[in-house]
Amino acid sequence: MMEDGKIIELYFERDERALAETSDKYGNYCRSIARNIMNDDEAAKECFNDTLFRTWNAIPPQKPNCLSSFLGKITRNLSLTRLRADNAAKRGGGEAVAAIDELEECVTDNTQKKEEQIVDDMVIREVINRFLAGLSEQNRRIFVRRYWYFSSVKDIATIYDLSEGSVMTSLSRSRAKLKEALEKAGVVL
Repeated sequence: MMEDGKIIELYFERDERALAETSDKYGNYCRSIARNIMNDDEAAKECFNDTLFRTWNAIPPQKPNCLSSFLGKITRNLSLTRLRADNAAKRGGGEAVAAIDELEECVTDNTQKKEEQIVDDMVIREVINRFLAGLSEQNRRIFVRRYWYFSSVKDIATIYDLSEGSVMTSLSRSRAKLKEALEKAGVVL
């Protein structure tokens, strides 16, 4: 597989091979993020195509330090936007909606922000980084799996060879720590 720096160079050269290389290296990763959020394989494929289009338009001028994070964020935001649109008339199921509902106990917001804003605007980057750094490696991985990748509790339990109850306890304790960190930092939402 081509190195990220070389792929980014292809984007800067406006060489369409950049899209094929991105798809080969990060297609499964991005589709997995989209599938976890939307719970729909076809929608995940469409979202990845939109991710490639957005990436083509963003690079240049942007030059991401970490291509996987750059692509993951685009995919995640596109997926959340589509999920919100698909569920505009009703609140549907799915891991993304469930995960967002769980985080609402940390973030009380009377203005009824859009679903992706609840996650994206909930804390200042520095506060969230300190919070994550303060978690054990396993609790941090569980937290990120649930609230970034929107993996189900069952999937997380399988990945880390834990019971679902242990995962739910870890998530509950981490949310309590997040709430405390937000309050301590004076973050008002």
